[in-house]
Amino acid sequence: MRLTKAQASKFLLRKHGLVGRHVFSGKSGILSFIEQAGCIQYDPIDICGRNADLVLQSRIEGYKKTDLYELLYSERKFIDYWDKNMSVISVSDWPYFQRTRTDHEQDTYYQKSILGVYDRVREALHEKGPCCSKDIGLHEKVRWPWGETRTSRAALESLYFRGELIVHHKKGTVKYYDFAYKWLPGHILSASDPNKTEKEYFMWHVKRRIGSAGMLWNGPSDAFLYIRGLDSKARASAFESLRAAGDIVNIEIEGISKEFFMLSSDIPLLERTLSETYEPRLELIAPLDNLIWDRKLIEAVFGFEYRWEIYSPPAKRKYGYYVIPMLYGERFIGRAEPVCERGSRTLRVKNVWLEQGQKLPEKEWRDCIERFSKFNECNNIIREDCR
Repeated sequence: MRLTKAQASKFLLRKHGLVGRHVFSGKSGILSFIEQAGCIQYDPIDICGRNADLVLQSRIEGYKKTDLYELLYSERKFIDYWDKNMSVISVSDWPYFQRTRTDHEQDTYYQKSILGVYDRVREALHEKGPCCSKDIGLHEKVRWPWGETRTSRAALESLYFRGELIVHHKKGTVKYYDFAYKWLPGHILSASDPNKTEKEYFMWHVKRRIGSAGMLWNGPSDAFLYIRGLDSKARASAFESLRAAGDIVNIEIEGISKEFFMLSSDIPLLERTLSETYEPRLELIAPLDNLIWDRKLIEAVFGFEYRWEIYSPPAKRKYGYYVIPMLYGERFIGRAEPVCERGSRTLRVKNVWLEQGQKLPEKEWRDCIERFSKFNECNNIIREDCR
C-alpha cells in the first residue's frame, strides 16, 4: 500500500482521535483510548498538567484530571506499572508483564542492601495499610538505580517492581503502596503469562507499540523503549513474524525511503479516513505523547521537528523548559509554553513559536486555551503571546 505524507498524517491523527470531532468522551472514552494505545506514559513533572493527563486532555472530550485518578485508584481499571517506562496500563494487561516482574525479582544487584528489610516493610503494610516511604521509617541511605535513596523507598519500589505491591494511590507525586492481592482480582493475579516464549513476548510487545503509535518503522526508536531484551535482531525478527502472521502490513510513504508498518486491523479505519474530511481542531500535545514517541518519524511524515528541552541546559535550549507542540487540523503549526500558576489559579501562555508559513487561527487558539485553562482548574488566563 502506498500513501502520500498527507494521507499518512491524516490517518495517524484520526487513529489518535486528534482530528475532527472528538471520538473519545468521558471515562468510557479514556477506557477505549487506553485499550487502543496499550499504555500512556507517566511523568511526574507538572508545569501545565502531567504527561498522562496532557495525553488525555487532547483526545477526551470534557476530560478532568480526577477521571484518570478515579479509574486508577477508586475503580481500579488501570494500574501504574512499567511498560514504556513508567506508564498507566489496563489491569487486564497484568499477566503480560510477568517477565518484567520476574526479571526484577532475579536482578539482585541493587537488592543486596535491602533484602533484609522486606519483612519489616511487609509488617508495616499489614499494620498500617497503604504506606509511603516516610511511613516505613527506614531512613538509612542505599544505592539505587537513580541515585542514593532511603532504604524504605528502595524496598517499597523493589517489592512493587516484583509485583508483590502496587501503587494504591498518590498524593501529588508521593506514592502509597499496598499488597497487590488486596486490590487486584484473583483471576488476574493467578493468570499465567500468555506469551509462552520470548519470541511471542517480543511479537506481542512490538505489535502493541505499533498499535499505540499508529504506524512505526523497523529501526532504533524511543517507541520501543523498555521492551526488555529487545535488540535490533529480535526487533527485526518480531516485525517479520508479525508480517508473516498477517498482524501487520507494510506501508510505503511517498518521498520516504524507509518502510512503515501498521496493524492490519487498522486498514478499515485507514480506508474510511482517506474518504472523509474533518473540521480542524487545535490541540496542545503532550511532550511524551504516544503519537510522537518516534520523533524522527514525525519529522519525516509531518515535517515537524520536536525536541523536549526539559533536560537540556538552559543555555542550549532553543525554545524553553516545558514547551509543547501545537496541532491544528492535520499539521503541527508550532509550539507553546503554557505555565500554570497554582497560587493564583492562572494559566500564563508565556510564548508561542509558529512554524514557517503558519498563521495562528485566533478563534481556535482562544477556544483551545480556554479548554486548557479549565482542564488545569485555572480561573484566569494571561496571554503573553499576544505582545
